[in-house]
Amino acid sequence: MELMKKRLANLLSVKSLVTLCLTVVFAYMAVTGQISQDFMTIYAVIIAFYFGTQSQKVQDAVDSDSDGNS
Repeated sequence: MELMKKRLANLLSVKSLVTLCLTVVFAYMAVTGQISQDFMTIYAVIIAFYFGTQSQKVQDAVDSDSDGNS
């Protein structure tokens, strides 16, 4: 249960909210056929940043865990 609370709190961070909102806008624009090249570029950069930081957090956790067990 504590893990669920932590994940929900992380989901409500600013960068997560921005990413979710942009994804909803992207989906709407895709359905209506209104996606511009500029929006695609901005969306790709933001998504790459979001998942890049998530990946880095996981990697840092793995590195610190392996350092602690050695």
